[in-house]
Amino acid sequence: MLQTVIKIALTILFLICLLDMPYGYFQIVRYAGLLGFGILAFQANENKQKELTIIFLVLAMLFQPFFKIALGMQIWNIVDVIVSIF
Repeated sequence: MLQTVIKIALTILFLICLLDMPYGYFQIVRYAGLLGFGILAFQANENKQKELTIIFLVLAMLFQPFFKIALGMQIWNIVDVIVSIF
């Protein structure tokens, strides 16, 4: 149940990123992504789902706010849509 709520919340946050939002919103999304994907990775690891654990850890590192990965707005929009679909 918690996994579903996290996935839906992250999907909504990522899709809102496609709109013209202030920079602070993107910072909040980075923290939420790190926390959400971290929890999902932990739960996948507990369920012995190695592939999902690795995917969620990579996504947590991609969205983490401390060492920003500069991809440009268009590429981030594509990443947001792909992650939302996943």
